Order: sequence, then structure tokens, then C-alpha cells
Amino acid sequence: MAKILILIGAHLCTAPRPQKEADALAQAGHQVIVRGVWFDPVLAERDRQLMTHRPWIFEPVVDFRPDRLERWGIRVQARLAREAFKRWQNVSPALLGYGARAMLKVALKEQSDLTIVHSEAGLWVGDRLLRKGLQVGVDFEDWFSQDLLPDAQATRPVAQIKQLEERLAIACTYCLTTSHALADTLAQVYQAPTPTVIYNSFPQFDQPALTRSAPSANSVPSLHWFSQTIGRGRGLETLFQALPLLKTPVTIHLRGNCSDRNRQWLESLVSPEWRSRLFIHPTVSNAELPACIAEHDIGLALEEPDPPSRNLTITNKLFQYMQAGLAVIATDTAGQREILTQHPAMGRLVACRDPVALAAAIDDLVNQSDVLQTAQKAALHAFQTQFGWENQRDRLLQAADTALKNATSHTLHPTPHTSHP
Repeated sequence: MAKILILIGAHLCTAPRPQKEADALAQAGHQVIVRGVWFDPVLAERDRQLMTHRPWIFEPVVDFRPDRLERWGIRVQARLAREAFKRWQNVSPALLGYGARAMLKVALKEQSDLTIVHSEAGLWVGDRLLRKGLQVGVDFEDWFSQDLLPDAQATRPVAQIKQLEERLAIACTYCLTTSHALADTLAQVYQAPTPTVIYNSFPQFDQPALTRSAPSANSVPSLHWFSQTIGRGRGLETLFQALPLLKTPVTIHLRGNCSDRNRQWLESLVSPEWRSRLFIHPTVSNAELPACIAEHDIGLALEEPDPPSRNLTITNKLFQYMQAGLAVIATDTAGQREILTQHPAMGRLVACRDPVALAAAIDDLVNQSDVLQTAQKAALHAFQTQFGWENQRDRLLQAADTALKNATSHTLHPTPHTSHP
């Protein structure tokens, strides 16, 4: 069996997709090592808990938690990289993410049969490994070069990221992404083979909460939305505009990290009569999240249509709502349309940034308990029969086997490009 290195740009607990990838590859008999970045003590402890009884190894490439001496040096390097780009358009690996050079050093030391990258910094590492004839895989969890709003693009080396994406999309046999919409677009833009689509799904789980009884006459339907961060540009503005238009009372539950500044922003958007019905919950571990989601009735996936990456990908939340048996209300992005058009009975697809349509969809589902229960059952059935992780894993393993076979049959040659960061 092969030795496989997976490189991520953050904490393990914030990267469920690489976790599932590592589980699948290790269970298939491969020796798997995951390397990431530590900067938060709470998240580092979650990482340790996640590693209990795992058949693979995780270690941070760099550790700059507040009590570490390395913290200031790493942050200074990143700041200098940003300033050099701002002033002179000089691109360095530190501009792409913390620990890029450390990732490359680890990858060269490991000399794995396959190194899989998952971040902007990983793209740079992957390019350097390809130049040395090593076998590289890439997972376009996002379309990295197209994942920024216009005001943020000015501070990012978008052109260089595009070059790295093109290089890896063409050269990597193990090339994954999150939706057919994004796979087709990447293939067309970079004139590359179409990436293998692995949905951001999750294993099925057996929870009593999934056995739903008919709601009582006095129960108030519960709507759930979650993300790592509660803030602007995630569809919440449309949600709060829709609330005064509802004909049926509901409760709104948001889960994610919410700074004091964003909490003030939320309060400014929510009318006084709705504030008592709005609840903000902290993030929980990956193991706890499915049961927390299952406490609610409807899952909200209110993704924005721009930048292009958000329009084309499909986020974790959509599949986790289905996994927990929630009805789904999703905005009509290309990625989410890919799922809802296959199984329209599981919820409602609404126009982006349209509070009237969103309010109508919520009322449509909650006004009649049988309609809501039908949507919940349809969502869970679609997950169990088509979208669950068990249905994604075999494609991932086949892509890895193909890449490993290619590694033994030929050597990749360095490209003549010299303009990469």
C-alpha cells in the first residue's frame, strides 16, 4: 500500500473533507499522514480529540498558538508578504497562507507516493513537488482564485493563483472538486480533464432525533443556519429582511463564531419584535454537530451567487441538513440547484437576495405539518440513497488508485513556467 500525505492550511477540526479523505484512504490500507496549521488553543484541543482511535496521523506543520514563540515570526512574515505585494506586486509563498514553506519542507522530507493539497498554499507546494517529478493530487474544495469579492481581490495574487490552479488541474490525475457545476467550469477554463466530483457529504449516523413525530399544535417551527463565522455576505441579510414578511411564527437559530462587532450588526438588522425569536449558538465539534442540527425543522442554505466559487460549489451545510433529516430552503446558486433539481421534494429553491421569495418558501413549508414532514423525509431519503459519504467514498478511492498507478508508470516533468510565486 502507498504512503499518502495530505496538506491542509488550518486546523483539522475545521477541515471535515480532508478528515473523510484520510479515513477512506487509511481504511483502504494506505499509510496516511495529515499535516495542518495550529493557531487556536481551543481548536487544537478539538484536533487532539478528533485523533482518538483514528487509523492515520495528524501533526501541525507550524504551531503559532498564543503561547508559542514562533507566533510573532510567522505573523510578521505574513504581514511583510502582504505589504510587499501591495507596494511592489511581489508574490511570496507566505502571501498564500501560513506555513507554505514549512509544508514544502515536510513534503520533500516525507517523499510520499502521493501528496494531496487542499489550500492556496498547497497549490504552491504542489507546483514545487511536480517540478521535482513527485506525484501530486489536488482537491479544489473552492475555486481559490475566484473565491474573493472585488474589494478583496486587490490584496491577493489572483493571477498567480490562477497559474497554479491551471498547472495542477492539468497535471494531477487525482483532481477532485465539490460539484459538477464547478468541475465542468474548471475543465473549460483551464482546458483540463474534468475533475472527479466528491460531494461535501457525511457518513450516515443513527440518532434518535432523526425519528420525527408530528409537531404539536403549539410547537413553533425552528429554522437553522450555520457556518464557521456569522457575518456579512452569507445570506443573513436576506433572511432578516424576510422575517417581517412571514405569516407564521418561527424561531431562528444561528450557529457559528460571532464577534461582538457582528453581533451588533445582527441586532441592527433584526426588528425588535423578532429579537426574542433569534438564538445564536457557538460552534461545536464535528461529532456533536449532526445531533444539534437534528433538533430543528428546516435548514437554511442561503449562499450568495458571487464570487463565482460560491455560486458553483456546494457547501457542507446543505448535506448536513439532509443527513439530519431537515427540510431545506436553498438559494438558487448553480451548485445548490444541482442538488435541489434532482430532489425537489426535499425543500424549496429560492432566488438569491429575494426576501419575498424566501418568506413565501418558509410559510409554504411551515403552514402545513404534512408538507414539512414530507420534505424532511425526502431530504433524508435522498441523503441515504444518493448523497451520503458512503456513496462518495468509492469514487475517491478509485481516483487515488489511478493516480498511484500513474506514479509507477511515468514521471511528470517540470513545466517551463517561471512566473509562479
